[in-house]
Amino acid sequence: MLQVKIPATSANLGPGFDCLGMALQLYNRITVETNRPFRITLSGSYKEGIPTDDTNLVWKTMCHFWDLINYPIPNLDLTFENFIPPARGLGSSSAAIVGGLVTANTLAGSPYTKLELLQVANALEGHPDNVTPALYGGVTLSVSTENGVLPRILTQSPNFKAVVTIPNMHLNTKKARGILPDQVHRKDAVFNISHVSLLTEAFIRGDYSLLKEGMRDTLHQNQRAALIPGLLETLEAALETGAYGSALSGSGPTLLALIPDNLEKDVPLSMTKALERHGINATALVLDIDTSGAFTSLI
Repeated sequence: MLQVKIPATSANLGPGFDCLGMALQLYNRITVETNRPFRITLSGSYKEGIPTDDTNLVWKTMCHFWDLINYPIPNLDLTFENFIPPARGLGSSSAAIVGGLVTANTLAGSPYTKLELLQVANALEGHPDNVTPALYGGVTLSVSTENGVLPRILTQSPNFKAVVTIPNMHLNTKKARGILPDQVHRKDAVFNISHVSLLTEAFIRGDYSLLKEGMRDTLHQNQRAALIPGLLETLEAALETGAYGSALSGSGPTLLALIPDNLEKDVPLSMTKALERHGINATALVLDIDTSGAFTSLI
Protein backbone atom coordinates (compact mmCIF):
# COMPACT_ATOMS: atom_id res chain seq x y z
CA MET A 1 0.00 0.00 0.00
CA LEU A 2 1.05 3.56 -0.69
CA GLN A 3 0.75 6.27 1.96
CA VAL A 4 1.20 10.02 1.52
CA LYS A 5 1.53 12.28 4.57
CA ILE A 6 0.78 16.00 4.09
CA PRO A 7 1.49 18.68 6.70
CA ALA A 8 -0.75 21.47 7.88
CA THR A 9 0.47 24.93 6.97
CA SER A 10 0.25 28.45 8.34
CA ALA A 11 0.30 31.19 5.70
CA ASN A 12 1.15 34.91 5.64
CA LEU A 13 3.04 34.84 8.97
CA GLY A 14 1.94 38.42 9.47
CA PRO A 15 3.02 40.73 6.62
CA GLY A 16 3.80 38.02 4.04
CA PHE A 17 0.36 38.09 2.44
CA ASP A 18 0.06 35.28 -0.15
CA CYS A 19 3.82 34.67 -0.19
CA LEU A 20 5.13 33.39 3.18
CA GLY A 21 4.17 30.06 4.73
CA MET A 22 5.25 27.44 7.23
CA ALA A 23 4.72 23.67 7.41
CA LEU A 24 3.60 22.21 10.74
CA GLN A 25 3.80 18.74 12.27
CA LEU A 26 0.06 18.12 12.06
CA TYR A 27 -0.88 15.80 9.23
CA ASN A 28 -3.48 14.38 6.91
CA ARG A 29 -2.70 10.96 5.44
CA ILE A 30 -3.80 9.31 2.23
CA THR A 31 -3.57 5.51 2.05
CA VAL A 32 -4.00 3.81 -1.32
CA GLU A 33 -4.72 0.19 -2.20
CA THR A 34 -4.50 -0.46 -5.93
CA ASN A 35 -6.57 -2.77 -8.11
CA ARG A 36 -9.61 -2.44 -5.87
CA PRO A 37 -13.12 -1.16 -6.58
CA PHE A 38 -13.34 2.62 -6.13
CA ARG A 39 -14.04 3.57 -2.53
CA ILE A 40 -13.21 6.50 -0.24
CA THR A 41 -13.15 5.90 3.51
CA LEU A 42 -12.70 8.72 6.01
CA SER A 43 -10.97 8.48 9.38
CA GLY A 44 -9.26 10.80 11.82
CA SER A 45 -10.62 13.78 13.75
CA TYR A 46 -12.45 15.51 10.88
CA LYS A 47 -14.95 13.63 8.74
CA GLU A 48 -18.14 15.66 8.86
CA GLY A 49 -19.07 17.35 5.61
CA ILE A 50 -16.28 15.73 3.59
CA PRO A 51 -17.69 13.84 0.58
CA THR A 52 -16.80 10.22 -0.10
CA ASP A 53 -17.78 10.25 -3.78
CA ASP A 54 -16.16 11.66 -6.91
CA THR A 55 -16.71 15.24 -5.66
CA ASN A 56 -14.04 14.78 -2.96
CA LEU A 57 -11.30 17.40 -3.43
CA VAL A 58 -8.42 14.93 -3.10
CA TRP A 59 -9.95 12.60 -5.68
CA LYS A 60 -10.86 15.45 -8.04
CA THR A 61 -7.26 16.67 -7.85
CA MET A 62 -5.94 13.19 -8.60
CA CYS A 63 -8.20 12.89 -11.65
CA HIS A 64 -7.19 16.37 -12.79
CA PHE A 65 -3.53 15.38 -12.74
CA TRP A 66 -4.12 12.12 -14.61
CA ASP A 67 -6.09 14.06 -17.21
CA LEU A 68 -3.13 16.45 -17.64
CA ILE A 69 -0.78 13.59 -18.46
CA ASN A 70 -3.32 11.41 -20.32
CA TYR A 71 -3.03 8.63 -17.75
CA PRO A 72 -5.94 6.20 -17.32
CA ILE A 73 -7.79 6.53 -14.02
CA PRO A 74 -6.94 3.44 -11.95
CA ASN A 75 -9.21 1.45 -9.63
CA LEU A 76 -8.32 2.47 -6.08
CA ASP A 77 -9.46 1.97 -2.50
CA LEU A 78 -8.61 5.22 -0.67
CA THR A 79 -8.52 6.08 3.01
CA PHE A 80 -8.25 9.74 3.99
CA GLU A 81 -7.12 10.26 7.58
CA ASN A 82 -7.83 13.88 8.48
CA PHE A 83 -6.26 15.66 11.44
CA ILE A 84 -5.99 19.15 9.92
CA PRO A 85 -9.14 21.08 10.91
CA PRO A 86 -11.04 22.45 7.91
CA ALA A 87 -11.89 26.15 7.49
CA ARG A 88 -9.54 27.17 10.29
CA GLY A 89 -6.59 28.76 8.47
CA LEU A 90 -4.30 25.73 8.64
CA GLY A 91 -4.20 24.79 4.98
CA SER A 92 -6.70 21.94 4.84
CA SER A 93 -7.64 22.59 1.20
CA SER A 94 -3.98 22.95 0.23
CA ALA A 95 -3.23 19.66 1.96
CA ALA A 96 -5.99 18.02 -0.09
CA ILE A 97 -4.65 19.46 -3.35
CA VAL A 98 -0.99 18.70 -2.61
CA GLY A 99 -1.88 15.25 -1.29
CA GLY A 100 -3.93 14.47 -4.38
CA LEU A 101 -1.19 15.62 -6.74
CA VAL A 102 1.63 13.78 -4.96
CA THR A 103 -0.45 10.59 -4.77
CA ALA A 104 -1.50 10.72 -8.42
CA ASN A 105 2.03 11.55 -9.56
CA THR A 106 3.50 8.64 -7.60
CA LEU A 107 0.94 6.16 -8.94
CA ALA A 108 1.72 7.33 -12.49
CA GLY A 109 5.45 6.73 -12.04
CA SER A 110 6.43 10.27 -10.94
CA PRO A 111 6.55 12.01 -14.33
CA TYR A 112 6.43 15.46 -12.65
CA THR A 113 9.11 17.01 -10.48
CA LYS A 114 8.22 18.71 -7.21
CA LEU A 115 8.58 22.10 -8.88
CA GLU A 116 6.21 21.07 -11.67
CA LEU A 117 3.70 19.81 -9.10
CA LEU A 118 3.90 23.19 -7.36
CA GLN A 119 2.80 24.95 -10.54
CA VAL A 120 -0.23 22.68 -10.86
CA ALA A 121 -1.06 23.08 -7.16
CA ASN A 122 -0.84 26.85 -7.42
CA ALA A 123 -3.12 26.90 -10.48
CA LEU A 124 -5.70 24.89 -8.55
CA GLU A 125 -5.39 26.69 -5.19
CA GLY A 126 -5.05 30.20 -6.55
CA HIS A 127 -2.19 31.34 -4.31
CA PRO A 128 1.01 29.55 -3.31
CA ASP A 129 1.64 30.48 0.33
CA ASN A 130 0.09 27.23 1.62
CA VAL A 131 0.90 24.78 -1.17
CA THR A 132 4.62 25.61 -1.21
CA PRO A 133 5.33 24.68 2.43
CA ALA A 134 2.99 21.69 2.12
CA LEU A 135 5.24 20.40 -0.68
CA TYR A 136 8.65 21.52 0.57
CA GLY A 137 8.41 21.77 4.36
CA GLY A 138 10.05 24.40 6.54
CA VAL A 139 9.43 28.14 6.23
CA THR A 140 8.99 29.15 2.61
CA LEU A 141 8.79 32.18 0.38
CA SER A 142 6.78 31.89 -2.85
CA VAL A 143 7.68 34.34 -5.61
CA SER A 144 5.30 34.70 -8.54
CA THR A 145 7.20 35.10 -11.82
CA GLU A 146 6.39 35.05 -15.53
CA ASN A 147 7.44 31.39 -15.53
CA GLY A 148 5.39 30.36 -12.52
CA VAL A 149 6.05 30.16 -8.79
CA LEU A 150 9.66 30.31 -7.63
CA PRO A 151 9.89 28.58 -4.22
CA ARG A 152 12.56 29.50 -1.68
CA ILE A 153 13.11 27.74 1.63
CA LEU A 154 14.09 30.39 4.18
CA THR A 155 14.77 27.85 6.91
CA GLN A 156 14.17 24.09 6.93
CA SER A 157 14.56 23.40 10.66
CA PRO A 158 14.04 26.56 12.74
CA ASN A 159 14.74 26.46 16.45
CA PHE A 160 11.27 27.36 17.65
CA LYS A 161 7.87 25.79 18.10
CA ALA A 162 4.51 26.98 16.83
CA VAL A 163 1.47 27.49 19.02
CA VAL A 164 -1.69 27.24 16.95
CA THR A 165 -4.71 28.43 18.90
CA ILE A 166 -7.84 27.20 17.13
CA PRO A 167 -11.11 28.97 18.03
CA ASN A 168 -14.26 26.91 18.04
CA MET A 169 -15.58 28.63 14.94
CA HIS A 170 -15.29 28.36 11.17
CA LEU A 171 -14.19 31.15 8.87
CA ASN A 172 -14.63 30.79 5.14
CA THR A 173 -11.56 31.94 3.21
CA LYS A 174 -13.72 33.70 0.61
CA LYS A 175 -15.45 35.70 3.34
CA ALA A 176 -12.12 36.56 5.00
CA ARG A 177 -10.76 37.80 1.66
CA GLY A 178 -13.95 39.67 0.86
CA ILE A 179 -13.51 41.97 3.84
CA LEU A 180 -10.19 43.27 2.52
CA PRO A 181 -10.10 46.48 0.44
CA ASP A 182 -9.25 46.33 -3.26
CA GLN A 183 -6.64 49.08 -2.86
CA VAL A 184 -4.11 49.85 -0.12
CA HIS A 185 -2.34 53.03 0.90
CA ARG A 186 1.26 53.46 -0.18
CA LYS A 187 2.44 53.74 3.42
CA ASP A 188 0.81 50.38 4.24
CA ALA A 189 2.46 48.75 1.24
CA VAL A 190 5.85 50.13 2.28
CA PHE A 191 5.24 48.98 5.86
CA ASN A 192 4.59 45.40 4.76
CA ILE A 193 7.47 45.32 2.28
CA SER A 194 9.91 46.39 4.99
CA HIS A 195 8.48 43.95 7.54
CA VAL A 196 8.60 41.00 5.15
CA SER A 197 12.24 41.87 4.55
CA LEU A 198 12.90 41.94 8.30
CA LEU A 199 11.04 38.66 8.76
CA THR A 200 13.07 37.04 6.01
CA GLU A 201 16.28 38.11 7.72
CA ALA A 202 15.03 36.72 11.03
CA PHE A 203 14.42 33.29 9.51
CA ILE A 204 17.61 33.13 7.45
CA ARG A 205 19.88 34.33 10.28
CA GLY A 206 17.97 32.58 13.06
CA ASP A 207 17.66 35.91 14.88
CA TYR A 208 14.28 35.42 16.51
CA SER A 209 14.49 38.72 18.38
CA LEU A 210 13.40 40.26 15.04
CA LEU A 211 10.17 38.26 14.83
CA LYS A 212 8.11 40.47 17.14
CA GLU A 213 8.50 43.47 14.88
CA GLY A 214 8.84 41.45 11.69
CA MET A 215 5.45 39.74 12.06
CA ARG A 216 3.51 43.01 12.30
CA ASP A 217 1.09 43.69 9.45
CA THR A 218 -1.13 46.44 8.08
CA LEU A 219 -2.78 44.74 5.08
CA HIS A 220 -5.11 42.12 6.52
CA GLN A 221 -4.94 41.37 10.27
CA ASN A 222 -6.63 44.52 11.60
CA GLN A 223 -9.29 44.24 8.91
CA ARG A 224 -10.06 40.63 9.80
CA ALA A 225 -10.33 41.45 13.50
CA ALA A 226 -13.97 42.30 12.79
CA LEU A 227 -14.56 38.61 11.98
CA ILE A 228 -12.59 37.15 14.90
CA PRO A 229 -13.44 38.66 18.30
CA GLY A 230 -10.34 39.04 20.45
CA LEU A 231 -7.89 38.58 17.57
CA LEU A 232 -5.60 41.51 18.34
CA GLU A 233 -5.76 41.06 22.11
CA THR A 234 -4.85 37.39 21.78
CA LEU A 235 -1.85 38.11 19.57
CA GLU A 236 -0.68 40.72 22.08
CA ALA A 237 -1.21 38.31 24.98
CA ALA A 238 1.16 35.85 23.30
CA LEU A 239 3.84 38.54 22.96
CA GLU A 240 3.42 39.69 26.55
CA THR A 241 3.92 36.09 27.69
CA GLY A 242 7.23 35.89 25.84
CA ALA A 243 6.44 34.63 22.32
CA TYR A 244 8.95 35.61 19.67
CA GLY A 245 6.15 36.76 17.38
CA SER A 246 2.46 36.23 16.69
CA ALA A 247 0.09 36.51 13.74
CA LEU A 248 -3.18 35.37 12.26
CA SER A 249 -2.74 31.97 10.62
CA GLY A 250 -3.75 32.29 6.99
CA SER A 251 -7.17 33.90 6.79
CA GLY A 252 -8.00 32.61 10.27
CA PRO A 253 -9.57 32.07 12.65
CA THR A 254 -6.53 30.16 14.01
CA LEU A 255 -3.93 32.34 15.70
CA LEU A 256 -0.22 31.57 15.52
CA ALA A 257 2.61 32.26 17.96
CA LEU A 258 6.26 31.26 17.57
CA ILE A 259 7.89 30.37 20.88
CA PRO A 260 11.00 28.98 22.56
CA ASP A 261 10.72 25.55 24.18
CA ASN A 262 10.33 26.88 27.73
CA LEU A 263 7.00 28.60 26.98
CA GLU A 264 5.05 25.55 25.78
CA LYS A 265 2.52 25.93 28.62
CA ASP A 266 2.44 29.67 29.29
CA VAL A 267 1.77 31.01 25.79
CA PRO A 268 -1.07 28.60 24.89
CA LEU A 269 -2.74 29.38 28.21
CA SER A 270 -2.47 33.13 27.72
CA MET A 271 -3.94 32.89 24.22
CA THR A 272 -6.90 30.69 25.12
CA LYS A 273 -7.69 32.88 28.15
CA ALA A 274 -7.64 36.01 25.98
CA LEU A 275 -10.17 34.44 23.62
CA GLU A 276 -12.31 33.26 26.54
CA ARG A 277 -12.67 36.89 27.62
CA HIS A 278 -14.42 37.43 24.29
CA GLY A 279 -16.67 34.41 24.74
CA ILE A 280 -14.73 32.11 22.43
CA ASN A 281 -13.52 28.65 23.41
CA ALA A 282 -10.33 27.52 21.72
CA THR A 283 -7.91 24.61 21.57
CA ALA A 284 -4.19 25.33 21.56
CA LEU A 285 -1.65 22.92 20.05
CA VAL A 286 2.12 23.19 20.36
CA LEU A 287 3.69 21.91 17.15
CA ASP A 288 7.16 21.46 15.75
CA ILE A 289 7.92 22.70 12.25
CA ASP A 290 7.66 20.03 9.55
CA THR A 291 10.95 19.75 7.68
CA SER A 292 10.13 17.57 4.67
CA GLY A 293 6.73 18.56 3.27
CA ALA A 294 4.50 15.93 1.64
CA PHE A 295 6.11 12.53 2.17
CA THR A 296 5.46 9.27 0.34
CA SER A 297 6.08 5.79 1.74
CA LEU A 298 5.14 2.17 1.17
CA ILE A 299 3.44 0.45 4.10
